[in-house]
Amino acid sequence: QVQLVESGGGMVQAGGSLRLSCAASGRTFSMAAKAWFRQAPGKEREFVAAINWSGSTTYYEEPVKGRFTISRDNDKNTVSLQMNSLKPEDTAVYYCTAASGTTWYGRADYWGQGTQVTVSS
Repeated sequence: QVQLVESGGGMVQAGGSLRLSCAASGRTFSMAAKAWFRQAPGKEREFVAAINWSGSTTYYEEPVKGRFTISRDNDKNTVSLQMNSLKPEDTAVYYCTAASGTTWYGRADYWGQGTQVTVSS
């Protein structure tokens, strides 16, 4: 059974930081491209950041550039999202995802259950 399990969500004041982590199990995802998506209340799910299998290439949606950093540890089969300078508009459920291949082409094939991030003003 494929599983992606997020952790690290919570509530923080504007300007604060949170670090999300995602652990993969049930299948070897160490070589898969991974990404984070988010969905705010009443809005569509949107892409946040992605990273290829080696960690050498990363992608970020414009609103989070310079504030969020995606990273991975293939030995531990984890991917993380460091979120700094958080804003109320970052409030959303954040989802960890994995692609079937090593390069991120914009498609997530496996999804975690999500973790809530709430940023208060």
